[in-house]
Amino acid sequence: MRLLVGLGNPGARYARTRHNIGFMAVDEIVRRHGFGPWRARFQGKCAEGTVAGEKILALKPETWMNHSGRAVGEAVRFFKIEPAQVIVLHDEIDLAAGKIRFKIGGGNAGHNGLRDIDAHIGRDYARVRLGVGHPGVADDVHDHVLDEFSKADMAWVTPLVAAVAEAFPLLAGDDGARFLTRVALILNPPPPKPPHPRATDDDAPKDT
Repeated sequence: MRLLVGLGNPGARYARTRHNIGFMAVDEIVRRHGFGPWRARFQGKCAEGTVAGEKILALKPETWMNHSGRAVGEAVRFFKIEPAQVIVLHDEIDLAAGKIRFKIGGGNAGHNGLRDIDAHIGRDYARVRLGVGHPGVADDVHDHVLDEFSKADMAWVTPLVAAVAEAFPLLAGDDGARFLTRVALILNPPPPKPPHPRATDDDAPKDT
């Protein structure tokens, strides 16, 4: 089993904020891959499904962002899941808006949700970092991540979330590199090859 965690804050007030892009991505994965209904469990909302032959438990903690580790830790202990089987999707201000990165382990870069997860299960879990951009001034970060995406923002948020969901089977299959490649190709498909010129009667071989 893999534990798929989206980070965010509960409630309609925060549903479209930058801090909640992890929730948005997990919602789309659950919808696209036909998971079961959301149920209250592990201090959050859970839905179960199977992707690429792997049983997946999707979890959206409702403990508020700064205490995300409570929900994650509870699920990990209940199912006896190793941290390596946990995938966390979260917002990343140190990435340009619309960019995506994948890594296993490492620091939390000041992200309070990751910091709390580290405290409960350690650092050896996978992270999908979804870029939401930096406001440019450190004092503005708090308001920036709690601001709603604008209509213009949704022009890149919606395709990014959809691409993550479409490519998720590769991530479920433990292939982070191919997952990133697939997302990139979905978002920026190569231009179509020009058609081959059609043969004409003038091109046909002639008898000599």
